[in-house]
Amino acid sequence: MDEKKVEPVRKSDGKGWVDHGPRNYSRDLENPDILIPPPSDNGTLSNLRFSFSDAHQRLEEGGWAREISNRELPASTDMTGVNMALEPGAYREMHWHKEAEWGLMLYGNARVTAIDEYGRSFIDDIKAGDLWNFEAGIPHSIQALDQGCEFLLVFSEPDFSENNTFLLSDWLIHTPKEVVAANLKKTIGEIESFPKEEKYIFRGNVPGSIKEVKRKNDNGDVPSPFTFHMEKAKTIYSEAGKVWIVDSTVFPAAKTISAAFVEVQPGGMRELHWHPKAAEWQYYLKGKGRMTVFNSDGVARTFDFQAGDVGVVPIVAGHYIQNIGDEPLVFIEVFRNPLYSDISLNKWLATTPDQIVGDHLNVTNQFVESLPLEQKPEPVVWFDLKKAQPPKK
Repeated sequence: MDEKKVEPVRKSDGKGWVDHGPRNYSRDLENPDILIPPPSDNGTLSNLRFSFSDAHQRLEEGGWAREISNRELPASTDMTGVNMALEPGAYREMHWHKEAEWGLMLYGNARVTAIDEYGRSFIDDIKAGDLWNFEAGIPHSIQALDQGCEFLLVFSEPDFSENNTFLLSDWLIHTPKEVVAANLKKTIGEIESFPKEEKYIFRGNVPGSIKEVKRKNDNGDVPSPFTFHMEKAKTIYSEAGKVWIVDSTVFPAAKTISAAFVEVQPGGMRELHWHPKAAEWQYYLKGKGRMTVFNSDGVARTFDFQAGDVGVVPIVAGHYIQNIGDEPLVFIEVFRNPLYSDISLNKWLATTPDQIVGDHLNVTNQFVESLPLEQKPEPVVWFDLKKAQPPKK
């Protein structure tokens, strides 16, 4: 296709005209529904899309990190997303946050450790597809194992920055040496080797098995694991894909954030719906998607997404997600609420008395009676997150 022939002209009604430039043609091709909005779009709705490819990349010895907060995406009023990678053996330094941290392993494997306010400890090894959750104030660390790892973090505040966390090294640097030494029952000379600047991400050696790791555990383990292995998730099937919901009912440690993992087959769509309890923060893992968001006052706007993109849907705004590519569309929906909830347009119409729906839509009772209520399942299985990660640069 000659990309210069793609012009902001809508064939259905002839509206628009050629764009003689200057233009970013590749950007126009990635976002056809922004270049040529469907006639159903109306009014001015905030931008609801941002790509991690446009986010600042922080490079460190042993890994990298980038983030999308309301600085990059002002419409994100509930959460911030961070994409991070560690080479084998590298650490995300021991630290804690004022916000809840929800994590998804995209590639590879890692070891996470933590301790709760009662001194109970936690350690676990996780692989691609697994989750973790640390509520605000829970200190933790992440270390890549033999494969290295890449993961997504979602935090429960829109203006969070991964660059401003409570780091172990940073705390000790900014505490008088004699206080640190006294607290640890050491001499000042014995702590001279402590870091002189924050570590954040740094290289290390791949550890042995958990059984081989020396650790004190006087107070025992945490009663509810901080990790969730996705093979435990129940698959919800539909005629065009499948969904896995992970909230506090199956992952009790996740007291702030819940999520749905969605796979839509080519030609299929995530039906028209809305979420009554929280705004939706999306991350696209694979494929190409299209979403129209309908807000109050008749405002609507359509966006196109691909792997590595973040999307946002305001609370209670109606929307759908359509697979417009030739491979499965895989994305996650994340909510700042411990319980997942949504309301389906199909179910709303199908469970309302026929006459009421017919009078509203100017259709017969027979039309209303034929509306779908439930979809038949298909024998499908969990997708492979290793193949669903964004393309590497």
